[in-house]
Amino acid sequence: MVVTGTKLPEAVGSPAFSSVTLDADQLSTSDRLDRSLEQVPGLSLFRRTNSVSANASTQGVSLRAIAPSGTSRALVLLDGVPMNDPFGGWVIWTQLPSEDIGGAEIIRGAGAGPYGAGALTGTILLTERDSSQGIADIEGGSLDSVRGGISRGTTIDDVDLFASVSGERTNGWIPVQEPDRGAADNHVWFDGGSASLRAQTQIGDVLSSARISYYDEGRGAGIVGATSAARGYTASLTFAEAPSGDIGWRVQGWLLRSNFSNESVSVAPGRIDTTPANDQFATPALGLGFNAALLGESGAFHWEAGADLRDDSGESHELFHFDGTAFEGFRRSGGRSIVGGLYGEGAIDTSQWLLTLGGRADYWATSQGHLVEIDRLSGDVTNQQEFAGKHGIVPTGRGGIRRNFNDGQYLRAAGYAGFRTPTLNELYRPFRVGNVVTNANADLRPEKLYGAEVGYGGAWGSLHWDATGFWNELHSAIANVTIGEDLQQRQNAGDVQAFGFEGQVAEAFSENLSGWVALSYTDAQFVSGQLDGLRPAQAPRTMATAGGTWQPITALSLEAQFHWEGLRFEDDQNTLRLGGALTLDLRASYAIADAFAVYVAADNVTNANVATAAATDPLLGTVISYGQPRQVWVGISYAER
Repeated sequence: MVVTGTKLPEAVGSPAFSSVTLDADQLSTSDRLDRSLEQVPGLSLFRRTNSVSANASTQGVSLRAIAPSGTSRALVLLDGVPMNDPFGGWVIWTQLPSEDIGGAEIIRGAGAGPYGAGALTGTILLTERDSSQGIADIEGGSLDSVRGGISRGTTIDDVDLFASVSGERTNGWIPVQEPDRGAADNHVWFDGGSASLRAQTQIGDVLSSARISYYDEGRGAGIVGATSAARGYTASLTFAEAPSGDIGWRVQGWLLRSNFSNESVSVAPGRIDTTPANDQFATPALGLGFNAALLGESGAFHWEAGADLRDDSGESHELFHFDGTAFEGFRRSGGRSIVGGLYGEGAIDTSQWLLTLGGRADYWATSQGHLVEIDRLSGDVTNQQEFAGKHGIVPTGRGGIRRNFNDGQYLRAAGYAGFRTPTLNELYRPFRVGNVVTNANADLRPEKLYGAEVGYGGAWGSLHWDATGFWNELHSAIANVTIGEDLQQRQNAGDVQAFGFEGQVAEAFSENLSGWVALSYTDAQFVSGQLDGLRPAQAPRTMATAGGTWQPITALSLEAQFHWEGLRFEDDQNTLRLGGALTLDLRASYAIADAFAVYVAADNVTNANVATAAATDPLLGTVISYGQPRQVWVGISYAER
């Protein structure tokens, strides 16, 4: 018996919207899921780094490069359970190894309907592998790197079990190159792993599933004394019944527990030394939530109605004001955020025509916001603030139409509205990166996005293509705004208008040779507020990917993948430029037995300089940090078929 995960069913009108589906093989192009997802142009983390080198608080994922942020403007779900951190909204990608993930559907555009609040620029729907296939791999590489992972399922009586374990360690690289490199610079190192266990059983017509997972990671920032760590676990329980007759249902609940720590330093002129600046030694957070839905159909009419709720709370604990020997101050700041909504969505699907319309109404509230600062020597409270709670109701919706033609081509059009509440991190937690301090802002308002798109696609034999033009407007965009020298504050900086194009072409030239090309262009800029006329920080206009697979003989498989990204700006004022970058990854795998293969892989084969960050130094001027250099891996894999 093979029991698959209790997957979130496809929304009733999904084909009317821009989407990309990646299977397990496509996601296995990299051991880091965020890197595999970069096959979809416009999908990226906040900075031009992957999750091996990126601080946890910058691992927010966004789509269409409208206005990337360390807080995700895209919602990430694993079989219906949110993976976004309850305190910061970022995604700890270590908890989602390739051995655990069986597929991904990326839906661009604001996600009303069953996806809920937070799906501002899109939704990434992940599915866990089923229990029928066991896989494992172990590899070693340059930069003193080693990684291993395994997943396997089995059935005991009527209970289906699936487990995965992964771990990785690397000494990394030094991001700042000569001649700017100084004693303040050291390696970007990483040490982390994850484990998960899922148990499922069928009770009559009801599928019951329980899942628990754990992750733990530590990393160096490439600057002496700057380190961070993240750990946490997720537990979920799901009951679902597929439509029997006309009605099906799903009830799901979850608990997310996370903790984040971060040591930051100030860098001396000339990068000759560092001094401790802040020690955010703990950020315990708790996320509770549930969703429930009814699904049904009657002839060509399909519908879904439901409710969901998320209750997040957390607090940052921090030492600050270093006097040369010790930290003089202690600070704690945090609060609580609740978002709950009702939704309904329906679609008429006649095979030639698809019409869909859905709406949501969400209630949001923030409360218990506070900031307390204490002198560690005297014990006196030097600053105490209680922030007033805020609340509101936000209606959103989406609709679309699609016409399928007999020759395999189609036309579609869609419109949508979505919103995102500020995270506890944005509302209450100040932080420091290098010499730049960013203050929180308890008065932040929710972001809202409105958009429309038109798409055309189809298939001619083995050739498949899709092209989409879109227009989006992001209201009250939250950004880190410069308000003084080395000082920023999170603000609703204004409205961002973005229009663009995205498309992909895939061709299977033969049974042994296939290739694909994908492109994304987004022209985004602020059209109001203090950043009027400027491009959002970390938002490139152009991204392109291409790849191919060739199997010259049965046992040998060769893969190549290109990734191009144009100019982006490090800062909100568009003064620090990060130039474009082209990288090439190669992989060769040779089957040596029924399920075993050996492989050699090379990331960034040409050793391209990929600019990831820029900072100003009074002696050196602009100092650029660079991403992963060439890295070569050798490994052995096992995969049951």
